[in-house]
Amino acid sequence: MGEGVLTTPFPRLDGELHAGGVPLSDLAERFGTPLYVYNLEHVEARYRAIEQAFRGVDHLTAYSVKANGSLAILNRLGRLGAGADIVSVGELHRARRAGIPPERIVFAGVGKTEAEMREALEAGIYAFNVESRGELSRLDAVASALRVAAPFAVRVNPDLISPSPHEYTRTGHAQTKFGVPVPETLELYRWARGRPWLRALGIDVHIGSQILEVTPYSEALSLVLDVERILRQEGDELEFVDIGGGYGIPYDGEPRLVMEDLAGVILPLVQSSGLRLVLEPGRFIVGEAGVFLTRVEYVKQVGSKWFVIVDGGMSELIRPSHYEAFHVVDPVVSPGPRPVELVDVVGPICETGDFLARRRPLELPEPGELLAVYTAGAYGFTMASNYNARCRPAETLVEGDRVHLVRRRETVEDLVRGESIPWSGIRGQGATS
Repeated sequence: MGEGVLTTPFPRLDGELHAGGVPLSDLAERFGTPLYVYNLEHVEARYRAIEQAFRGVDHLTAYSVKANGSLAILNRLGRLGAGADIVSVGELHRARRAGIPPERIVFAGVGKTEAEMREALEAGIYAFNVESRGELSRLDAVASALRVAAPFAVRVNPDLISPSPHEYTRTGHAQTKFGVPVPETLELYRWARGRPWLRALGIDVHIGSQILEVTPYSEALSLVLDVERILRQEGDELEFVDIGGGYGIPYDGEPRLVMEDLAGVILPLVQSSGLRLVLEPGRFIVGEAGVFLTRVEYVKQVGSKWFVIVDGGMSELIRPSHYEAFHVVDPVVSPGPRPVELVDVVGPICETGDFLARRRPLELPEPGELLAVYTAGAYGFTMASNYNARCRPAETLVEGDRVHLVRRRETVEDLVRGESIPWSGIRGQGATS
């Protein structure tokens, strides 16, 4: 399926937003708010767009679990053939519980512990993406103790400033904690040749997130393949090149990174290298497929300033506060023309930084009305917290006319699970003395 024929995941029908054939207000009534809603058909269509674009080369689409770790979504993607890009042992457990085979799992992240390495090696994952000299040394020690070969790829830091919208999402330049400079990369592969339990399987690069241009990817890949050619001349026989993820989607009407365009610059380089390609999309697959529903509690005017106070905030969706991210906010049901004011849509958290939108033109809603925050399928629930002792919201998955509750809403008892008051004998569920 080409990207041009993909439809909006949340169309407005007869004045109301829907997911598939289901009105969003029905979901809010049934499951309460705040609430995450995902359109499964859109998730599948995004995955198939990647597969179609890169069909001309042997490749593994390793879905980035940190974007949205719902077991249901992981399971469906795994059944379609996806692997997993993980950054913790928790994500390894989540991917395996969802049925993704270990030979499709790559393990990234700068701070892997010995315990995480051990569990991943025992599981038989495809490869570790190594990010420092110390990490490769630790991996060697763990693999030697287990007497298990450790497949690895060094993540190269190409020192490129990627055109992403926030400094926190630029990961390919020299001032970030990620990756290894080119000269040190060569040294690490050379050192690994003398270690019997290390297996150089690939080479990796990831330059950032929410990138809407293809040129940075071709520049990074070209540099990494130059390194790979040197390694090949020295005797290494690598199997794959991993170009990471970060493929951008529209949040505020900007163009989407088109997979066919990305494939057009990536495929010739990969085909000439003879390597397998690993891609790590997350946001591209699930971002637009999710919406966050929140109900208006109060509408407040302070002088000339308007606040729309809703029941969901930074504890459920932190991207606007953390990344200064823009998310379109719309009423779920459009009641007809009303006065438009410049408003801040804010949550109930006791923080000035608790907002979903600022200085946004919006038809003034009434208390009790539902608002939809778009493009919330990636880095929404996965970054949610219990700050202010709030229960994390439910997650629902819509597949045509079928509705699945894929995560129940937390309860106040969940908030104290594992805690205890040692001098009183009071223990939360699961706590031990």
